[in-house]
Amino acid sequence: MKEHSLLSVRGVRKTFGQFVALNNVDFDLPAGEKHALIGPNGAGKSTFIACIAGQLPGVEGTVLFKGEEVTAAAPVDLARRGIGRTFQISRAFLDMSAMENMTSAFVIANGAWASLRRSVLANAEDSARSMLETVGLGDHAGSRVADLSLGDRKRLEFGMALANDPDLLLLDEPTAGMSIKERHHLMDLVAARIDETGKTLLFVEHDIDVVLKIATRVTVMVRGAVLAAGTPAEIAENEEVQAVYLGGHH
Repeated sequence: MKEHSLLSVRGVRKTFGQFVALNNVDFDLPAGEKHALIGPNGAGKSTFIACIAGQLPGVEGTVLFKGEEVTAAAPVDLARRGIGRTFQISRAFLDMSAMENMTSAFVIANGAWASLRRSVLANAEDSARSMLETVGLGDHAGSRVADLSLGDRKRLEFGMALANDPDLLLLDEPTAGMSIKERHHLMDLVAARIDETGKTLLFVEHDIDVVLKIATRVTVMVRGAVLAAGTPAEIAENEEVQAVYLGGHH
C-alpha cells in the first residue's frame, strides 16, 4: 500500500466464466482525490467499482481500505467502514417522496431502523431536509420520485449516498442519460461537496468534458486492465489513450 492511500488495490482479477472482466488491476487512491475511471464500454470500469463496493463474489487479489483488507467484505460492512456508492440505475423508491427516500437513507445510516423512536425519526427528517436543500431539491421534498426529472433523481441519489457521511464515494456513471447541462450541474455539485468535506471521490464517467473539468486524476481502463493513469492534462495528451478513443471504440 502506498503511503497516504485511502484505497489500495493489488492484483485484482474478476472472471465471469471464460470472460476476464478485470485482469490483475493495481490501483491507488490518495485521500482527497477526485479520481475518474474512463475507457470504452466493456473496459471493466463498473466491474471494478462493484468489486470495491463488495458486490461481486469471487474477487481475486487484495483490496485495502484505510490500511485494512476488505476484499471479501459485505456492502453493509463497507458502508460502516466509510464507503458509499450510487448506481447507474436509480435505486430510489419511485412511489415514495423525495423526503421519504432521504429520511430513510438517514435512518439506515444511523442504524436506527430497529427502534424508530419519534426523536430518531425527527433527527433523520431534519438531516433529510438539510440534505435536500444541499443537493438543490428543497422545493421538491414532497414530490414523488417517479415524477422527478432524471437529473433530480440523480441529485436525490447523490444526497442519499452522502447520508452515511462516507470517506470514499463511488459513483458509477452518475450522469448516464442526462443532458449536457444536467451532467455539468450534477458533477459541479458533487465536486463542490467533495471539496467542502475533504472526502474522496472515485467515479466512472463517459463525458470527457466532465472528466477534464472535475477530476484531479484519471485512470484509463481497456479490456479489464489499466492502460494509463495521470492528471487530466497528461491523459488528454497520451497517444495510447487518443488511439483508444479515436479508433472507433466508444
